[in-house]
Amino acid sequence: MFPLHRGRRLRTNESIRSLVRETSLSPSDFMFPMFIAEGENYKVEIPSMPGIFRRSIDLTVEEVKEIFALGIRAVNIYVKVSENLKDNEGNEAWNPNGLMQNAIRAIKAACPEMIVMPDVALDPYSIYGHDGIITNGDVENDSTNAALVKMAVSHAQAGADFLAPSDMMDGRVLRLREGLDAAGFHNVGIMSYSAKYASAFYGPFRDALDSAPVDATEIPKDKKTYQMDYANRIEAIKEALWDVEEGADMVMVKPGIAYLDIVREVKNAVNVPVTVYHVSGEYAMIKAAAERGWLDNDKIMMEQLMCIKRAGASLISTYFAKEAAILLNK
Repeated sequence: MFPLHRGRRLRTNESIRSLVRETSLSPSDFMFPMFIAEGENYKVEIPSMPGIFRRSIDLTVEEVKEIFALGIRAVNIYVKVSENLKDNEGNEAWNPNGLMQNAIRAIKAACPEMIVMPDVALDPYSIYGHDGIITNGDVENDSTNAALVKMAVSHAQAGADFLAPSDMMDGRVLRLREGLDAAGFHNVGIMSYSAKYASAFYGPFRDALDSAPVDATEIPKDKKTYQMDYANRIEAIKEALWDVEEGADMVMVKPGIAYLDIVREVKNAVNVPVTVYHVSGEYAMIKAAAERGWLDNDKIMMEQLMCIKRAGASLISTYFAKEAAILLNK
């Protein structure tokens, strides 16, 4: 009689394994983060992120068309702002003819069905590299929220489908929802970075945008006063629930693979889609190990993406989106 239950019967070959597989991936599960720079016909690889580039708007549009053809239906866009346009208040962030606003218009004109989710935070526009306005040596919450509303409305006016506030200010989802509705943008959604941890995995991203906090004695040296302590779990659930109550259409957990326990906890707690950001450091580690022959890039890539989906992600923001979509389409 022993063993009565033989789990290996369902693992005999790939055909049976595919029949009983609990989780699946498709290109429509991915969102591609893209970095946009000034200029024309400009494309520069980010040294710490092999295969990922800063592109001018014209080349960004071409890349968007290509990934849409692969089945990817969302992009999360970031801009590298010229130093002369930065200040403490982030005024360039709501310039109707700014780089972000022009990029949104260009992408939507060229590929109307691509869902465009611009980043909403002041760090690319800040002389200090922080996500908000510095007042008396700290990031001031409520004045930052007021600036984020102006930024968000300008994105909506340019044609954004969803806004992606990544700043972690308290109450900003409610303020954004109120501001969008007051401006007539009832159908523009909010994908809130609800559980964004103060993580060392963001290093390559900050290289890409030159958005790391500057070293100055009069300001916080890092982002730990607003991004979450990575030792905390219950706090992530609380933050996600608050954002849903304030009007978030989707919530995000960031980083990804190192925080799958948080992904599952948040998924179990909320009744909206959960997005997971498979961040730059997680991408860079795989690329570095693969370049040295220590890991198989494609196998590790697909395993990690599958694990993020299995943990509860409805959408995965990942620098592997294009590579994974090509592999899945084969």
